[in-house]
Amino acid sequence: MSRPEKILFAGDPHGNFKPLIAAVHKYKPEAVVLLGDYDLDKPLEHCLDEIIGLTQIWWIAGNHDFESPGKYHNLFNSALADNGLHLKVVDIAGLRVAGLSGIFLGRVWYPPQPPKWKDKQHYLHIQSRNIKNAGLSLKYQSAIWHDEFEALKALKADILVSHEAPGSHRHGFSAISELASAMGVKKIFHGHLHENYVRTIKNSITVFGVANSAVSDLHGNTLSDR
Repeated sequence: MSRPEKILFAGDPHGNFKPLIAAVHKYKPEAVVLLGDYDLDKPLEHCLDEIIGLTQIWWIAGNHDFESPGKYHNLFNSALADNGLHLKVVDIAGLRVAGLSGIFLGRVWYPPQPPKWKDKQHYLHIQSRNIKNAGLSLKYQSAIWHDEFEALKALKADILVSHEAPGSHRHGFSAISELASAMGVKKIFHGHLHENYVRTIKNSITVFGVANSAVSDLHGNTLSDR
């Protein structure tokens, strides 16, 4: 029987990485997956230097990680930049883990409403030359884009990690439940809403909400609660 602690899931740290670091030292997981909203004032690897080399570190981004150029740079240009899971499926400790960063943004796509744009190129095409030359703002980069979301549906995984919640939560989105079902996942772990909970949705998918700075194992047990 596989250890439930072989992968740990860390809820939104918002600058507090101590519970995760303590859990890694105690449970010695093969990998940890961070669920977004880091509020980094220095590169991510400096916040986690005590556990680098002790375990694999994977992550998705939350809305806070796009709030300023500094926060963005400290994540996306960190030494752990290549370990982002957004729109990927990666074999982690023998399980296929898929990642979905960001949030639904009304000016881009807010299900169940239809998307405002076909894709990022469609959005940029009709903007002023200044916006086109500057590229997507951080706000728009934080958004979940419909075409990328649909492409992720074609992949298969055992676990989906997302920042936004699926329909299991009153503030969640059934679109993420549908994504998980299409991908054949058995478990969803999400952050963003700062709440530890367990729910079962259609196709017997188990959803685990992980609170801010909390750490969960593969069974959804809270190992460290802020």
